[in-house]
Amino acid sequence: MSALTIDGDFCPEKLVVAVAAEPAKEKTMEKTATQPIADAGTPFADRLRALGGAVLPPLLGLLILLGVWYVATLKGGSIPGPGKTWDAAVVLFADPFYQNGPNDQGIGWNVLSSLQRVGIGFGFAALVGIPLGFILGRSAFLAAMINPIISLLRPVSPLAWLPIGLLVFKRADPAATYTIFICSIWPMIMNTAQGVQRVPQDYLNVARVLALSEWKIVTKILFPAVLPYMLTGIRLSIGTAWLVIVAAEMLTGGVGIGFWVWDEWNNLKVEHIIIAIFVIGIVGLILEQSLILLARKLTKESD
Repeated sequence: MSALTIDGDFCPEKLVVAVAAEPAKEKTMEKTATQPIADAGTPFADRLRALGGAVLPPLLGLLILLGVWYVATLKGGSIPGPGKTWDAAVVLFADPFYQNGPNDQGIGWNVLSSLQRVGIGFGFAALVGIPLGFILGRSAFLAAMINPIISLLRPVSPLAWLPIGLLVFKRADPAATYTIFICSIWPMIMNTAQGVQRVPQDYLNVARVLALSEWKIVTKILFPAVLPYMLTGIRLSIGTAWLVIVAAEMLTGGVGIGFWVWDEWNNLKVEHIIIAIFVIGIVGLILEQSLILLARKLTKESD
């Protein structure tokens, strides 16, 4: 029998542990060797610097605005200062959804009512404007026929359409929605048509060679290429719609942020008007940034 068999120090368990320990050592060495490569990303300081570069300038601009506002109202006057406006905002937003009748509701209900009108008018404008833009971009004859009409009606102030809406619908609410429709449709038509016209002719020639149907040409070739132009038109339209609804509601009355501003003016609550200005700006900013994020996502998926 061999010396290994009769050796009293031989232990199978020790042998297994010794053999198993070797790969673990190698793995540890590999991990140690590859650790600098794994950590070779963006350093924390660079990330912090990038975050500061993105956040600090807007924050500094807001502080300058507040400082100018504070200095301008330091000696009193008819315009309240930041402190008084902040106190009024704390009380106002403590219960933004109260209801004390049809004409006395919290600012939250007024903002939601305005957003509802904008959503309905903007939705109808998208349903009509985007397909019409595709049609005008594909047909030179129709474009030559419709473009003079668009050039004639587009410069008209949206509020000039409000009396027509009141005359047709006999009610303030659909008249305001109709005004949103009119002011929102032009950017979508023009940007979508421009995008269709700028599609490379080679794409369309390939479609003719492959004998693709018009539906496949629109969905497979035109839509991905026109998407950035279309989203730009949508962004312009939603900004214009939110801008116009405030003025329209001032004239038509009812529930809405525009009517609320006018009602607070009649009550001589100037601090509430300033609060409404900030609320209108914040809501408009949220709408625009949401569409920017949607545009980036859709464009990335299209690519």
